[in-house]
Amino acid sequence: MHGGGRVDITPEILLKAYAAGIFPMAEDADDPSLFWVEPQERGVIPLDAFHVAKRLARTVRSDAFTVRVDHDFDAVIAGCAEPDFNRTRTWINARIRRLYGELFDLGHCHTVEVYDAGGRLAGGLYGVRLGAAFFGESMFHRARDASKVALVHLAARLRAGGFMLLDTQFVTAHLAQFGAVEVPRRVYKQLLRNAVEAPACWSAWPCDAVMAGADVLRALRGSEAALSYRLPPVGSKPP
Repeated sequence: MHGGGRVDITPEILLKAYAAGIFPMAEDADDPSLFWVEPQERGVIPLDAFHVAKRLARTVRSDAFTVRVDHDFDAVIAGCAEPDFNRTRTWINARIRRLYGELFDLGHCHTVEVYDAGGRLAGGLYGVRLGAAFFGESMFHRARDASKVALVHLAARLRAGGFMLLDTQFVTAHLAQFGAVEVPRRVYKQLLRNAVEAPACWSAWPCDAVMAGADVLRALRGSEAALSYRLPPVGSKPP
């Protein structure tokens, strides 16, 4: 759904748009304008049926990556804007970066960051939280499985916090392997209404915690007994 002319979109308007089932995009990084999108078929991943393939589960359980949340928004959105083998252009322009940066400062936008053994950002994702709904915006990877690990950790955190809706906007082959499905707009609107009016807690797991992969997988199965996260030393920076 395209909007005519330039509209001064604020974080408040953006949140109202999400609550109504629409989100903004740009044609490419050099185009300063935005347009509104409301798909006829909406992509969602049912959190109670989130699927993790056996090989990926082994990677998550190995803790080969260190996963953090909400530590480096700028680096994550920059990574999401990088070209890769799937795309040569990005829809993330300067207005998108500014708007979602403001949402991040307000506590409505969140990141999941995946660091390799050398402390380099290997992948991640960002999205918007509203009530018990989480709207995934974009993800990236620089190392194999890094974005997949980020998504697994995200889903587990959402389950732990009582979230009801994980919105992926569209369904791609990458997301379908996790159980993403398309639902008609009218069905999505009801799911959305129920979710945004319900409470949920992003920090049900401490945001400074480094979660053990085995516990993340247990949470996705509905069991959170004996969580063994660790907290970094006071004053430490992410790896």
